[in-house]
Amino acid sequence: MVWETSDPIVVPVDFSGMSVTAISTAMRLAQDRSQIHVLHVVPLLDQIAPDIERLSLPTDADRQASVREHFSEFLSKHGFAGLRQVVLDGQPGPHIAEYAKEISAGLIVIPSHGYGGFKRLLLGSVAESVVRLAACPVLVLRRPDAE
Repeated sequence: MVWETSDPIVVPVDFSGMSVTAISTAMRLAQDRSQIHVLHVVPLLDQIAPDIERLSLPTDADRQASVREHFSEFLSKHGFAGLRQVVLDGQPGPHIAEYAKEISAGLIVIPSHGYGGFKRLLLGSVAESVVRLAACPVLVLRRPDAE
């Protein structure tokens, strides 16, 4: 099956096994690997903990450099070559939707952790946020062992 457009496909990843599934799915749908934009959004430290500057933790720039290195290793380890690799800082849901809009993406392929009930309330859902905010179709992949 091939996606019926040559528009870019955005694949947000968190480096989990489901990220591998999402990238593989996008590769089956894409006409050309170069149209696949694999994206990771690094939450800013002050969004995680507002008083973070009091602690001696790596800076946002250090964290992003580390993520870029891990990202390349992750793609290489799984044999994913020829894909565009993008790292952004901020809140994942809004930044994924905004990036897709900026590049005129035709599709977002995103894994879901499949949390339900109380876990979902506590942890939130990046996939749900992307579905609400995206200007293009979103394919949400459900984990096989989801609740």
